[in-house]
Amino acid sequence: MTLGEKIFTLRNQSKLSQGELAEKLNVSRQSISKWETGGSLR
Repeated sequence: MTLGEKIFTLRNQSKLSQGELAEKLNVSRQSISKWETGGSLR
């Protein structure tokens, strides 16, 4: 399981949208999306 898959799974288990998680982490919703798709894990 990749980091993005873990973030996605835990976010869904917590019943949070990408926007809600982003707000809690003080990042953009686009960042959450990129993390989940592996777009910015460098």
